Amino acid sequence: MSTYDGLPGGVAVSRLRVYDWPAADGLRGGTPHVHLACSEGYVVTHGRGAVHTLTASGHRVTPLVPGTVAWFAPGTIHRLVDEDGLRITVLMQNGGLPEAGDAVLTLPPEHLADPEAYAAATALPAGAPPQERARAARARRDLALEGYLALRAAPDPGEALAAFHRAAAALVRPRLAEWRERWARGARAAADATGEQLDRLAKGDVSHLAEAVVRAEEPSEHGRLGMCGWLDVYA
Repeated sequence: MSTYDGLPGGVAVSRLRVYDWPAADGLRGGTPHVHLACSEGYVVTHGRGAVHTLTASGHRVTPLVPGTVAWFAPGTIHRLVDEDGLRITVLMQNGGLPEAGDAVLTLPPEHLADPEAYAAATALPAGAPPQERARAARARRDLALEGYLALRAAPDPGEALAAFHRAAAALVRPRLAEWRERWARGARAAADATGEQLDRLAKGDVSHLAEAVVRAEEPSEHGRLGMCGWLDVYA
């Protein structure tokens, strides 16, 4: 029988406190970026803010207040903006893929074209004091914002966005085999298990119901410097 022991549907969950760092355009918030194979959802639990998005349909600002549920598909460039202590529970499709590189920051084109330059611009110094790591996270946010604002201001925003998507895809292409393995162990395994359960139920076989278990987990790390803010993450 197919089995799957992760969170429902193969999603990942984290708790996010959005950065309140001021940016060059006067807004406070996180790092603009895009996911290439994962949808992302927000459940707003505290505070107030917005998510700024850029797609082929243009730029959009979606207000975020407690109780808001917002989500978007792969290819959506997104930037979280904090207005008053914004906190969010984040639901990420294909749990594990974002950590494996399915998140490309909107750095200027010269960084996207060079994997080594991109890695150098986005990495946080391992083992460095917290303040130094925070400065590095803020610097990469500011560099990504530079590229993001250039995309929005491009004479042909649609072509500029398409060029960014192509560059992002080229940057992550060496990781696709690993991503496929993670997907197979996660979201695909969850869907396969459901399909087999439906087949069993259609035959009157309820044996899988006797195998039910309950699991609970506390955050494995608090305050990790993420792209959008400080993260509480679960193993």
